[in-house]
Amino acid sequence: MPALDDLLREGAAPIIAILRGVTPAEVTDIGAALFEAGIRIIEVPLNSPEPFASITALHEAFGDRALIGAGTVLDCASVDRLASTGARLMVAPNTDRAVIGRTVEQGLEGIPGFMSPTEALTAIAAGARHFKLFPARFLGPGYLEALREILPDDVHIWAVGGIDQGNMEAWFAAGAKGIGLGGALYRRGQGAMETGTKAAALVAAWNDMKRRSA
Repeated sequence: MPALDDLLREGAAPIIAILRGVTPAEVTDIGAALFEAGIRIIEVPLNSPEPFASITALHEAFGDRALIGAGTVLDCASVDRLASTGARLMVAPNTDRAVIGRTVEQGLEGIPGFMSPTEALTAIAAGARHFKLFPARFLGPGYLEALREILPDDVHIWAVGGIDQGNMEAWFAAGAKGIGLGGALYRRGQGAMETGTKAAALVAAWNDMKRRSA
């Protein structure tokens, strides 16, 4: 099972596909479309229908080649249930020391959410090394750039909330390690073909940006 840092070192696009609203019946086809397009990090938010069934299906199909997990994780019981599926990614919208600590105890990859410097430093003290700035669209890349000046170099921020192909470059320029996309990539009821097309365009944009900055 690939670790997050290993995936990024190997050149995987630093893009989290957020499949909010996906169902177990469709999730494997959508996951296959994302994987074919080059996406290697996928989360199913826990406010989706039967989320753990979808997470299990994705992990069984792609867990040896991609990092699969849960989003909108709000309590330790959900961390434990996630760990029981074999999937390894825990994403939360907030900073909760108990949830972060349980994630570390279970050996999962954690990306807790934060908005303020206080929350970021609290998450670091609890053991997190990757965080999501959420909701990013209300703060802007300039806010992230300022945060990077006071946070340790060995912690990594993912911009989530309002990110799309049109503004992703500004976020990377401001110091984002990666981005997470929900509605700009997948919406409830969207088919695998449309999802794959959007994902391929996004990965192509990332690869083009990387080439231009090399």
